Amino acid sequence: MVLNAAAYHFVSIADPEALAARLEARAAAADLLGSVLVAGEGVNLFLAGAELELKDFFAALQAEPGLETIRVKYSASRARPFQRLKVRVKPEIIAFRRPSASPLQRRAPAVAPATLARWLAQGSDDRGRALTLLDTRNREEVGHGSFAGALALPIDNFTDLPAALEPHFEALAATTVVSFCTGGVRCEKAALWMGDSGMEHVVQLDGGILGYFEQVGGLGYEGNCFVFDQRVALDPRLRPVVEPAEG
Repeated sequence: MVLNAAAYHFVSIADPEALAARLEARAAAADLLGSVLVAGEGVNLFLAGAELELKDFFAALQAEPGLETIRVKYSASRARPFQRLKVRVKPEIIAFRRPSASPLQRRAPAVAPATLARWLAQGSDDRGRALTLLDTRNREEVGHGSFAGALALPIDNFTDLPAALEPHFEALAATTVVSFCTGGVRCEKAALWMGDSGMEHVVQLDGGILGYFEQVGGLGYEGNCFVFDQRVALDPRLRPVVEPAEG
C-alpha cells in the first residue's frame, strides 16, 4: 500500500526558492511523487510514497521555521496516484488575487468538523441561526459530491468566486455561512474575503472536506470528494473511487 498526504500552511516564507529547493531534494531522496507549491504566503503539498519515508519528510518539514504546526491529512491507495514530482514557486499557494484576504495577517474563524456535524443534525448553529454551506470549489469538483443543500457557484477558477458570490450577499446575511473546500486552503481565503466584504457570520470548515471525512465521516455529505490525481475522488471513508494503476 501507498500513503498519500495533503497539507497546507499559511506562514510568511522569507526565501521561497530556497525552501522549494530543500523540499525538492528531500522528496526526491525519499522517492515521493506529487506536487509541492511554495510561495511567500506558505506551502501547499500533495505527496505519495512509502509510509516511513513520507512521514519522515513531513517530520523534517515541521522542523522548518513557522511550519511546526502544519497539519497533514493521510489516506491510502494501492499505488501512487502521481506520475512525477513537481516542485514550484508561485505568487500564491492558491491563486485568489485578493491581497486583503491573506491569512498571514489573521486567520478566519473556523468550525471544527464535529461541531459542523452537530449543527447539521440540529439544523442551525449554536445561536439558532440557519446555515448556508458554501462550496468554494469549481463546478467539476462539485459534480462529484458536496454537502447536501450547499450553495455551489458556476465557477471554473477560484478567482471567479467573488463576482459569482456577490449577488447572493443579501440572502446570506441572515444565515451563518460555512465555507468549505477540499482541504481548507480555498475556504480559508474565501471566508476572510467575505468577512472583509461585510458578512458578519462567516466561518471556514477547519481541514476542509478531507478533514471532515477523517474526523466525522460522510454525515450530511452526498457523493465523493474530487481530488486532482489518478484516484479521481475519495469516498467519505477516504477510499479511492479509482485505484491508481501501478507504474
